[in-house]
Formats: sequence, structure tokens, C-alpha cells
Amino acid sequence: MPTTLSRRLRVGYATGGVATGSFGTVPGLLLLPYLTDTLGVAALLAGVVVFLPKALDVLLNPVTGRVSDRLAGTRGRRPFLLVGGLGLAVGFVLLFSGPVRPQPVAVAWVVVAFVLCAVAYSVFQVPFVALPAEITDDPHERTVLLTWRVAVLAVAILASGASASVLRDAVGGSAGYRVMAVVIGLLIALGALGAWAGTRGATGHPVPAPAGGLGRHLRLALGVHDFRVLLATYVLQALGIGCMLAAVDYLAREVLDRPGASTVLFVCFVGPALLVTPLWGRLADRAGKKRGYQLATVLLGLAAAGAVTAGRVPVVVVFVLAAMAGIGYAGCQLFPLAMLPDTAADDARRTGENRVGVLTGVWTAGETLGLALGPAVLAVLLAIGGYVSSRGDAVAQPPGALTAITLGFSVVPALLVAASLLTLRGHGRGPAPLTEETR
Repeated sequence: MPTTLSRRLRVGYATGGVATGSFGTVPGLLLLPYLTDTLGVAALLAGVVVFLPKALDVLLNPVTGRVSDRLAGTRGRRPFLLVGGLGLAVGFVLLFSGPVRPQPVAVAWVVVAFVLCAVAYSVFQVPFVALPAEITDDPHERTVLLTWRVAVLAVAILASGASASVLRDAVGGSAGYRVMAVVIGLLIALGALGAWAGTRGATGHPVPAPAGGLGRHLRLALGVHDFRVLLATYVLQALGIGCMLAAVDYLAREVLDRPGASTVLFVCFVGPALLVTPLWGRLADRAGKKRGYQLATVLLGLAAAGAVTAGRVPVVVVFVLAAMAGIGYAGCQLFPLAMLPDTAADDARRTGENRVGVLTGVWTAGETLGLALGPAVLAVLLAIGGYVSSRGDAVAQPPGALTAITLGFSVVPALLVAASLLTLRGHGRGPAPLTEETR
């Protein structure tokens, strides 16, 4: 295969970011507010509802990866993109389209629909993340490929996150959530179809899947030092970002007292990625991916910590801090996604065994766990702060709830990002991955 990938393949693969970006963003932004402020679910129970279905992916993703490894050499990974992507679109529409009364039925509907989404997301996401390690053997081309993907991902996150809040608020009530779900569901379907069609012919260089059970390959995958370090770093950051994004709607309504500011705040956080992602890509070529990742992490953490002043400084200051965090966030998306296929491909070369799907399965499981725990952490903070749930009515929140929201948007993410910076230091310092012969 030529070292330079075609523009069609780059764009086609990157289009899948529309599906992953939309689903990865909108439930994180609006599902917790939907439960607490439309269905009237208590904050702690709402956190459990948001967390448990996505936690299923922690068990499911490695299995999906192993199955896709077995099929990679014959049917390829593309059929997963089609089935998983369309199933995810349907599940997302159902998620916000259930009854609002009685509450037990409404909550059960959300749980079942979210489980469906979790299964479909696993079927799509794991093979999607595995593809770059097989499409090309050139680390530079992988960085370019992932730069395209992150750029499209940023557009998808911006478009879906901003439009979701606008559509919900324009229609209002539970009907607003239903209209929003249909529009975002269509975006997810288009992204999945684009990735499936755009990667046609991208057979790459898949290594034959080895014999042995899933447990064996999980042990070997977790025995890859750089993979463990990268995974721990990314999960900590996903947890912080998940908490931060879940707090956006609450921060705008309750702390800043500007309900419409949630869209502006979100755009400030995600918008810079459209401009700076190519710059982060250039930095990766010049200074190295690890060094660029460290710089992006520091910027994200400092900006998040500064946001603790929300409610006590002019709102424009909060917007600027969100934009600074967004610049760091763009790098924290690009660098690990570019480093992962390098690690997976290196493991395949050293061992002669195809564990790319297992590695990406564990990776996406960790990412999903972090993003699921983020809103759950915020829900716990809200419960501790005494947040008052409602069924669409305006409710005055106690000072403890306002403090909890602010901490969930600022200090908690900053501490998690700081911890991830410590784990990242270990990348590149471990022994070579072990094979069966060297064990």
C-alpha cells in the first residue's frame, strides 16, 4: 500500500467522527438534565441511570474487539460500522422519545434505550478505532489520518452539542427533546454510512488473529506498558471532561443565571478545536506526540481550574476560560488517538499476533467508562449539594447545589487532568511488549 493515503479514504474514515462525536457529546450534555429537570428523577438515581448502561461497554468492548479481530482477515471490520452505526442512530432516537409519566416507566425506558445505544456504540466504535493501525504502516500517515478524524470530530461535537440545546429550547419540554433526538439521530446515521462507504477498499495489512481465548489476549494487551500508561491517562481525562460537559447546562442556568448561555459556553469549549487541531498535528511532527500531549494536558487543566471563579467574575471571563480549555481539549483528543494505533501496530509487529481489536476494545471500554463516570460524579456532587429536581418548573437551588455545579465544572476536572499528567510521564519508559516466547 502506498505510504500516502488518498483524500477519499481520509475523508471517508474521518466521517465516522460525526457518529462518535454526536453520541459521545449529546447524552453527556443533556441526559442528566433530562432526567432531573424533565422526568423529575432525584440527582443520585439519575447518576446511576446515566452510568450503568454505558458501564456495560466496559465488559462488551473487549469482546467486540476480539470478534472483529477474528473477522478482520476475511470480512474486514467495515460491516461492524454499518450495523453498529445504524443501530446507534435508532437507539439514540428512542432514548429521548419515551413517556414522561409514570416516572418508573419513564426511567425504565431510558435505561433500556441507553443499553441498546451502548451495545450499538460498541459494535461501531471498536472496529472504527482499530482501522488506522491496519490501514497504513506509516506513523506519520496515521497522525494525518487522525488529524482529519479529530477535525471532523470537533465539527460534529460542535454542531451536535450546540444544535441539541437550541432545538430543545426552541420547542421546549419533552417534545423539544424528541425533536432534538430525531435530528441528532440522523446525524449519527449519516456519519456511520459515510465511514462505511468511504473506507471501501481499505484492506490494509491485518495480521492474522491468533488462537486462544479473550482472557489470554486481555492479559497480553494489558502487559503492553505504553498501552497501560496511555489508557490510564486517557481514562482520567475522559472522566474529567465528562464531568465538565455534564455541568455545562447546569452552570449556565443556575450559576451564571443565563439559560441560553449553555450553547455559547459549549461552543467556546469545542469551537477552538476547528482552528487548532491542524496546529497540534504540526506540533506532533516537530516536537513529538508525547510532548504535544503534555502541553495540551497542562492547558486543559489550568483553564478548568480557573473556571472555579464562575459566578463571581464577568461571564465573558468564563467564556474565555472555556475557550482555553477547548484548545487543550483538542490536543487531548488528537495525541492519544494518534499514539494508540502506533502502539497497537508496534505490538502486532513484535508479537506477530493481531490484538488490535482487543487493544482498541479495552481502550474504548476505558473511554466509555470515563465518560459515563463523569456525569455520575457530577450527580453525586449535586446530591451532596442538595440539588432540587423538578418536572420542568423553575426551582431555586440552595447555595450548596451551586457550589457543587461550579466544582463539577472546574476543580474536579482540573484535579483529574493533573493526575493524568502524572501517568503520562511514564509513556515510553517501560520495557518492550512481552510475547509468549519472552514470558
